Amino acid sequence: MRTTQNAIGDVADYLCMALHAIDDVSDAIDVTREFLFPFELRRWLKLALVAFFIGGSTSAPTGNFNTGGTPSDTPGQQPGQLPDGIPSTLPDDFLLIVGLVVAAVLVIGLAFAIIGSIMEFVFIESLRSGRVSIRRYWNRRWRQGLRLFGFRLLIGLPFLLLVVGWLALLLVPLLTGNAAPGIAAFVIGIPLIFLAALVYGVIDGFTTAFVVPLMIQNDSGVLAAWGRLWSSLKAEWKEYLAYALVAFGLGIVAAFLLSIAVGIGAVIVAIPFVILGGVTYLALSFSTAGLVIIGVLAAVFVVALIVLAALAQVPVLAYLRYYALLVLGDIEPDFDLIPDRRPVEDE
Repeated sequence: MRTTQNAIGDVADYLCMALHAIDDVSDAIDVTREFLFPFELRRWLKLALVAFFIGGSTSAPTGNFNTGGTPSDTPGQQPGQLPDGIPSTLPDDFLLIVGLVVAAVLVIGLAFAIIGSIMEFVFIESLRSGRVSIRRYWNRRWRQGLRLFGFRLLIGLPFLLLVVGWLALLLVPLLTGNAAPGIAAFVIGIPLIFLAALVYGVIDGFTTAFVVPLMIQNDSGVLAAWGRLWSSLKAEWKEYLAYALVAFGLGIVAAFLLSIAVGIGAVIVAIPFVILGGVTYLALSFSTAGLVIIGVLAAVFVVALIVLAALAQVPVLAYLRYYALLVLGDIEPDFDLIPDRRPVEDE
């Protein structure tokens, strides 16, 4: 009987402790609305630029290069021989071209990640003060942004190497003609990859949601801020677990709503480009001028989609970051970065 009462009491205590994560769901809406409205185009464009780098919803396109095709035989041609006019070997500078492309992709990716890490601080500073100033906050926080980038690289590389090794267990046996061991190792590794992804996701998510604000509050590095958070995590682990579960659900809902909004917006934006492209084709067909105009229209359309997606991410990211700041301040009042921006009923 006593054990049952203790269990009920523990459940009740947990539910009470989890109320911060639940109550702040609605409170974050009020704070976000106050921050974003009344609508100012210049302000939203600045926030969209920040959201473009920290949103995490833009994936780089990938390409598949097929270098091992088998040509069809033609009359008068030996089996396996390439037709006349097609070189039998790759160009001498093929590997150089591939290397330059890979290097360019890596440089662009690293630059994007570095800028995104610094923009995390720009965004939190904007939410904290209510004023959006990219240059001011960049100059103030770029060193901490580089530290954040280094930390993300430090925790991301082992996970990436683990995934690559896991895929190699499947691909190498397949390429050598013995698929059974590779498939078995691949299946066995799925739970490990899932666990590693969970650990990486929690560390990276808590770093973005909680450690960055603590770095701003104390003008400290990543490890020092993690040290402060770790002490709170050990003491209030149920609170942070409740936040993780609620935030995960909010992230799914936000991604769903964001995809719908961007999809509808893309259709609306595409209408004038389709009309102009159709008129260009009817007037100029596939002439050089027509192809140039169609290419320009396609490029402008892609840029318009990027801007649209970034603008749509602004309220979503503002809400999720405000939610994390509210929960952090409720769990540890000393960690509160936005005491003056909280809803009146919380005071």
